[in-house]
Amino acid sequence: MFNLIALIKTAGYLGLFGIVFAESGLLVGFFFPGDSLLFTSGFLASQGYLNLWLLLILTFVAAVLGDNAGYWFGKKVGPMIFKKADSFFFHKNHLDRARTFFEKHGGKSVILARFMPVIRTFTPILAGVGTMEYRKFITFNVIGGFLWAVGVTTLGYLLGATIPNADHYLLPIIAVIIILSILPSLYHYIKHLRERRLSQ
Repeated sequence: MFNLIALIKTAGYLGLFGIVFAESGLLVGFFFPGDSLLFTSGFLASQGYLNLWLLLILTFVAAVLGDNAGYWFGKKVGPMIFKKADSFFFHKNHLDRARTFFEKHGGKSVILARFMPVIRTFTPILAGVGTMEYRKFITFNVIGGFLWAVGVTTLGYLLGATIPNADHYLLPIIAVIIILSILPSLYHYIKHLRERRLSQ
């Protein structure tokens, strides 16, 4: 696990904005550690390294704008995305997993996907590809962005502010967050493989 604290201190507010924006809707952002990044940022705010209110506003705006960028990219490029060859930044299986999740959960997937790595990057793109009504999308987008960016960051802040020597437990907590965030994606991926195998 790379040093998130060092990354956040080096990146600063603009760096955090860029990372959250990219992970929320750009193809190159799927590998960023969004959940643990927000949580750790909130923790650092409780220790006086960052201003909590500025952090909450920036991450929320970045999350909403990132999803919007993904939506309009999907709307403009459309089906061409599915014909794109695999590369370091793009793999069709990521898109297939997100499409299955989107088809199952509909509009609310824009909210639910916020808490699922990889899927959160591709879901707004699929919303655009699927010509989801923008008014509906932006509503779910704002709600999801608030719950994710503000919620996870505030959780990190509260931990740091209320638990003595919380920095001693930070790495184990981040590890748990990463594992918990991966489990839903892993479950849906295994379920998708099983259903595809049964249909053959």
